[in-house]
Amino acid sequence: KVSEVSEVMTKADIKPKSIHRAKIWSDDVENLYRFQQAGYRDEVEYKQVKQVDKVECWPETGFVKKLQRRDNTFYYYNRQRECEDKDVHKVKVYVY
Repeated sequence: KVSEVSEVMTKADIKPKSIHRAKIWSDDVENLYRFQQAGYRDEVEYKQVKQVDKVECWPETGFVKKLQRRDNTFYYYNRQRECEDKDVHKVKVYVY
Protein backbone atom coordinates (compact mmCIF):
# COMPACT_ATOMS: atom_id res chain seq x y z
CA LYS A 1 0.00 0.00 0.00
CA VAL A 2 1.49 3.33 -1.06
CA SER A 3 0.34 6.33 0.96
CA GLU A 4 -0.78 9.46 -0.85
CA VAL A 5 2.12 11.39 0.69
CA SER A 6 4.64 9.17 -1.13
CA GLU A 7 3.23 10.37 -4.43
CA VAL A 8 4.20 13.96 -3.59
CA MET A 9 7.72 14.33 -4.93
CA THR A 10 10.25 14.97 -2.19
CA LYS A 11 11.87 17.99 -3.76
CA ALA A 12 14.02 20.37 -1.75
CA ASP A 13 11.80 22.03 0.85
CA ILE A 14 8.17 21.46 -0.08
CA LYS A 15 5.91 23.58 2.11
CA PRO A 16 2.28 22.65 2.80
CA LYS A 17 -0.40 24.91 1.32
CA SER A 18 -2.88 24.39 4.13
CA ILE A 19 -3.52 22.41 7.30
CA HIS A 20 -6.52 20.97 9.11
CA ARG A 21 -7.13 18.62 12.02
CA ALA A 22 -8.16 15.02 11.56
CA LYS A 23 -11.78 14.31 12.51
CA ILE A 24 -11.96 10.53 12.06
CA TRP A 25 -9.34 7.81 12.24
CA SER A 26 -7.94 6.31 9.01
CA ASP A 27 -4.73 4.57 7.91
CA ASP A 28 -3.29 7.91 6.76
CA VAL A 29 -4.18 9.60 10.05
CA GLU A 30 -2.48 6.73 11.90
CA ASN A 31 0.76 7.25 9.98
CA LEU A 32 0.62 11.04 10.42
CA TYR A 33 0.17 10.45 14.16
CA ARG A 34 3.35 8.37 14.19
CA PHE A 35 5.38 10.95 12.25
CA GLN A 36 4.14 13.76 14.50
CA GLN A 37 4.99 11.77 17.64
CA ALA A 38 8.56 11.51 16.35
CA GLY A 39 8.68 15.27 15.75
CA TYR A 40 7.98 15.55 12.02
CA ARG A 41 5.12 17.11 10.06
CA ASP A 42 4.64 14.06 7.86
CA GLU A 43 6.42 11.61 5.57
CA VAL A 44 7.58 14.38 3.21
CA GLU A 45 9.39 16.29 5.96
CA TYR A 46 10.85 13.07 7.41
CA LYS A 47 12.33 12.10 4.05
CA GLN A 48 13.77 15.60 3.57
CA VAL A 49 15.38 15.75 7.01
CA LYS A 50 16.66 12.18 7.21
CA GLN A 51 17.56 11.91 3.50
CA VAL A 52 15.88 8.52 3.09
CA ASP A 53 13.92 7.18 0.12
CA LYS A 54 11.73 4.74 1.99
CA VAL A 55 10.14 4.56 5.43
CA GLU A 56 9.99 1.15 7.11
CA CYS A 57 6.38 -0.07 7.27
CA TRP A 58 4.61 -3.17 8.55
CA PRO A 59 3.77 -5.33 5.50
CA GLU A 60 0.41 -6.48 6.96
CA THR A 61 -1.04 -3.07 7.82
CA GLY A 62 1.10 -0.55 5.93
CA PHE A 63 1.60 1.43 9.14
CA VAL A 64 4.99 3.01 9.88
CA LYS A 65 7.20 0.56 11.76
CA LYS A 66 10.25 2.59 12.82
CA LEU A 67 11.20 6.29 12.76
CA GLN A 68 14.39 8.09 13.68
CA ARG A 69 13.92 11.29 15.66
CA ARG A 70 16.00 14.40 15.04
CA ASP A 71 18.22 13.51 18.01
CA ASN A 72 18.87 10.11 16.36
CA THR A 73 16.93 7.99 18.85
CA PHE A 74 14.43 5.57 17.34
CA TYR A 75 10.70 5.16 17.81
CA TYR A 76 9.34 1.67 17.21
CA TYR A 77 5.63 1.17 16.55
CA ASN A 78 3.25 -1.79 16.77
CA ARG A 79 1.48 -3.47 13.87
CA GLN A 80 -1.89 -2.43 15.30
CA ARG A 81 -3.46 0.98 15.58
CA GLU A 82 -1.79 3.24 18.16
CA CYS A 83 -3.68 6.49 17.64
CA GLU A 84 -6.68 6.23 19.96
CA ASP A 85 -9.97 8.00 19.24
CA LYS A 86 -9.22 10.59 21.94
CA ASP A 87 -5.96 11.51 20.10
CA VAL A 88 -7.35 11.73 16.54
CA HIS A 89 -8.20 15.44 16.85
CA LYS A 90 -4.54 16.20 17.75
CA VAL A 91 -3.29 14.98 14.36
CA LYS A 92 -2.53 17.73 11.84
CA VAL A 93 -3.24 16.91 8.20
CA TYR A 94 -1.13 18.92 5.78
CA VAL A 95 -2.25 19.62 2.20
CA TYR A 96 0.33 20.17 -0.54
